[in-house]
Amino acid sequence: MRIIRLSYLFIGAALALATSTHAQSTTSFTGKKGKLTEIQLKRWSHLDLAKDSIPGMSVDRVYADLLKNKKGKKVIVGVVDSGVDIEHEDLKNVIWTNKKEIAGNGIDDDKNGYIDDINGWNFLGNATNENLEMTRIMKRGDDGSEVYKAAKIEYDKMLAQNQQGKQQVDFIFNADKAIADYLKKEKYTVEDIKAIVTTDPSLSRSKQVMISIIGQAGPDFKSDLTEYKNQVYDMLNYNLNVDFDGRKPVGDKVDDINDKYYGNNVVYGPDKNDALHGTHVAGIIAQQRNNNLGGDGIANNVEIMAVRAVPNGDEYDKDIALAIRYAVDNGAKVINGSFGKSFSPHKQWVYDAIKYAESKDVLIIHAAGNDGKDIDVENNFPNDSDDKKTEFADNVITVGALNFEYGTSVIADFSNYGKLNVDVFAPGVQIYATTPNNTYKYEQGTSMASPNVAGVAALIRSYYPKLTASQVKHIIMDSGNVVTGDIIVGGNPEDKRPMALLSKSGKMVNAYNAFLMADKMTKKRKHKSLRG
Repeated sequence: MRIIRLSYLFIGAALALATSTHAQSTTSFTGKKGKLTEIQLKRWSHLDLAKDSIPGMSVDRVYADLLKNKKGKKVIVGVVDSGVDIEHEDLKNVIWTNKKEIAGNGIDDDKNGYIDDINGWNFLGNATNENLEMTRIMKRGDDGSEVYKAAKIEYDKMLAQNQQGKQQVDFIFNADKAIADYLKKEKYTVEDIKAIVTTDPSLSRSKQVMISIIGQAGPDFKSDLTEYKNQVYDMLNYNLNVDFDGRKPVGDKVDDINDKYYGNNVVYGPDKNDALHGTHVAGIIAQQRNNNLGGDGIANNVEIMAVRAVPNGDEYDKDIALAIRYAVDNGAKVINGSFGKSFSPHKQWVYDAIKYAESKDVLIIHAAGNDGKDIDVENNFPNDSDDKKTEFADNVITVGALNFEYGTSVIADFSNYGKLNVDVFAPGVQIYATTPNNTYKYEQGTSMASPNVAGVAALIRSYYPKLTASQVKHIIMDSGNVVTGDIIVGGNPEDKRPMALLSKSGKMVNAYNAFLMADKMTKKRKHKSLRG
């Protein structure tokens, strides 16, 4: 489950009625001064640090300087996520089609066990909402294990936080309603609120609350506030609710990895709007370039294979393991996984799937998580190291998120980090891409950083198809830009460390440098072959 906590916008205002402050950078960096223009923000991950003073991945430079008169090979990218709107105007031309299957005939033509899997597969069927893994552990009862004890501590903490969050968000919505009713209009400004003169203590309190809220979140606060409310209510109604069974619509034996053939072929799920996350991820990778629609994808010459396995809640290990295997078996050379959780009862199933992908030369890109924590210490599943020290496979890149402000705040305050278990950082704040029903939206999270890297990986594999998954992984890690100076960690201005201590490479992904390294490696290999 990948979400960005929105409570920081509202909790302080609701209880303390105080506006937030942000620490100012004290280290000298050469970064862009002032705000990004709308055009720059919409494509900042494509921009170049040296040219634009924005810590993008230099994608535009690759297309302008390195790909002229070059023809790449089509690469299939598996998007294991919440589903993809395959009919979106900016994605429909880049969606993978299973040429071995005849659409709509109700027959498993390719005999892979999945009937009419034309554009991928939906392992969740009609299910949408789910428990968190810790909730499932609570439902199974106290078995005396350390896993149960750890899950209960985390569950109790999260339940209390969201119960408090519900009180807070309800309080703010009541304050908003009181102001709207008094002014007799739904939309109002700070000036409108300040003009209210009242001796009613309840209205006076609502006035103070909404002045503070608008001061923090801006005039469009209701959008963020509603998103936060939905997040809290989903947590309490579904994710943390021990009485809720989200798996019932699927109908499989969830603890049996050999029960493989379930779900359906509707890859955006029962409601396209629930496929927002996966559609956004797919767009970052491959929304069509230069078509005057929305934004541009990182990679051209790719096809998106949609594999729905991530609900509104924590994914099941079984679904993820089978989704990886499905993507591998159907030709994906890159798989993006913008999901994760802190508990993984059947982690070995996923480990085996990762090893299977490695044996088939498939590169997996995975989001590091949005908890602002050190995953060298804290759990973040799936991963490629069971002991957090030694990797059991060399085909996984774990990605942290970058901010568009180059300087001490270049790492997103929500991003997880880890000297051993985060490989690289890539753009993950305010990323503009496709959302369901021909819409576009800014989203943020390591969920957005991961597909940025998946796009770079697919681009390299397209133009240098003889490079292995392992080689592409290390090219991406080794060719990145180095950040000098200390970086704020986890949004805490008192905690600053060098980038080299926050990821294995200590670098930001750079597509231009990666292409130069890939070209050099390919020519060197070709030269050796000719000599041999």
